[in-house]
Amino acid sequence: MIFALALLAATAVIAGGLAIFGRSPAAEIAPQLPTARAQAPHASKTNENLVISVVGQVRSPGLVTVPSGSRVADALRAAGGANPGVDLTALNLARKLTDGEQVAVGVPAAQAAPAGSAAAASKIDLNSATAEQLDSLPGVGEVTARRITDWRTQHGGFSSVEQLRDVDGIGESKFQKLREQVTVG
Repeated sequence: MIFALALLAATAVIAGGLAIFGRSPAAEIAPQLPTARAQAPHASKTNENLVISVVGQVRSPGLVTVPSGSRVADALRAAGGANPGVDLTALNLARKLTDGEQVAVGVPAAQAAPAGSAAAASKIDLNSATAEQLDSLPGVGEVTARRITDWRTQHGGFSSVEQLRDVDGIGESKFQKLREQVTVG
């Protein structure tokens, strides 16, 4: 009987242990995690406006604001369109614009001046220049400009650019700087 009791107690302990420790743990439910999503480009970048300078032969030259992705034709339209008779073939109206650029409408491209014409036009005439004009030359200040006009008055004018060497305060190095910028008319 003791033996039966011990056997019964052992069976109860084993059954209880199996009941408590023998079963599989309950499945855990995973917590909700944030989901990853593709980042769209920043909204302000796609809605950004462009500021374009439209100059030349348009009805309202100046700064215009157009949406991002606009083309030259859009900027031209925002400036009121081209003046009547303006040739637009030099413009690529389909080109996309970038912020801060300038669109020149009906403005001829810079052309090279014939040799000597621009250089001669920009030279200062030693016989007719004012002291202020002479003062604008490199290395010529107020005192040297006055000496040039005084020399011109005393000698009846310059007959050649080389006579500039005879003016007090103009040495060889200053003469070399000046010779291409002055003329005698």
